[in-house]
Amino acid sequence: MRYTGPKAKKARRLGQAFTAKQAKIMQRRPQAPGQHGASRSRLSEFGLQLREKQKAKLAYGLMEKQFSSLYKKALRKVGVTGDNLIKLLETRLDNAVYRLGFAETRAQARQLVSHGFFEVNGKKVDIPSFHLKVGDILAVKSNKQKSAYMEKQREKLKNHKSQEWLQLDAQKMSGRILTEPTPEMVDNVINMQLIVEHYSR
Repeated sequence: MRYTGPKAKKARRLGQAFTAKQAKIMQRRPQAPGQHGASRSRLSEFGLQLREKQKAKLAYGLMEKQFSSLYKKALRKVGVTGDNLIKLLETRLDNAVYRLGFAETRAQARQLVSHGFFEVNGKKVDIPSFHLKVGDILAVKSNKQKSAYMEKQREKLKNHKSQEWLQLDAQKMSGRILTEPTPEMVDNVINMQLIVEHYSR
């Protein structure tokens, strides 16, 4: 089952914020949750690997089966497995929607995609895990651009700076995949090598 509990509490336990809201809460309450703040004792090698995987799953909103499937796909691809995993995570439709500024969080992006707000290359796509390729154009469907939410978001997009692997057209409410993302391009804060080691055990 997908985790539906308080994400900020989970972020505090992992010691990593992935949204502005989580960062605010962790500023006020930096200690881990639990009585007097559970101590973050020195973790074993396995514990460190597991924690990084949990961080990635929380950040991208994935369940174990989905994450494991992506890892296996990354393993089969040519190149560094950790970098391949980042590419697969970042080129999901819900993540690209979030990165382009159409949604405030990945969870919200997933909901918007599921509710049919977006099209890819002119065709409606309502699958959050849909993988985008270089050259693909995703856009808010014309009939959804008039929604109260998107009208409000249109104003915010004027000041939104998307990452270099993406090109945002705020006027048309669309975005293009310019290149495959690298860990440097996405400001990756997760140690992907530890995740690779975890699955290689």
